[in-house]
Amino acid sequence: MDSAIKFYFDFSSPYGYFAAMKIEALASNYGRRLEWHPILLGVVFKTTGSVPLTQIPIKGNYAVHDIARTARFHGIPYQHPSVFPLATQHAARAMLWVRTTYGDNKAVEFAKAVYHAYFVSGADVSQSDFIVQLATSLGVDGCALEAGMAGAPVKDQLRAETALAMEQGVFGSPFMIVDGESFWGFDRFDQMEELLKNGKI
Repeated sequence: MDSAIKFYFDFSSPYGYFAAMKIEALASNYGRRLEWHPILLGVVFKTTGSVPLTQIPIKGNYAVHDIARTARFHGIPYQHPSVFPLATQHAARAMLWVRTTYGDNKAVEFAKAVYHAYFVSGADVSQSDFIVQLATSLGVDGCALEAGMAGAPVKDQLRAETALAMEQGVFGSPFMIVDGESFWGFDRFDQMEELLKNGKI
């Protein structure tokens, strides 16, 4: 069985952001490899019929409150973006290109930077120009990235990643698969740790 923790996320997901800030430590504590998989929730929602939490009547107001409360509880910097949600295909494509070109560590560094830019600094991460600028600040070749993001290979790769995620039962962000067990949501980290610790839950 694959010992990796498979971590699926969308860059517009605040709970995905929280998970991204905590999941590396969890994986490290139990000697597990961690796979980061950017997906597009918009594509997933077309299949499931879902909509972003904040757009659901009554529940949306609670979600906004709970997101900020969750950030405070876990000591994670957070500022609710003025535009939420927004399109994340440029960020997701960029991460896949960075991973292919520079390796996993740089891709994860980039992913965290995108999350911080959106949920702490309030930047518009839907814009390809901003994504290129952000990646360049991390030592990525911006011109090569810009061309890569626009190319068919990385677009096809993101479509394939999202389709494969749904085939494996992924329907939200964050979504983790550990030893064949699926966990949806940042609030399932305790249950995931129980499985990692004892091999069952």
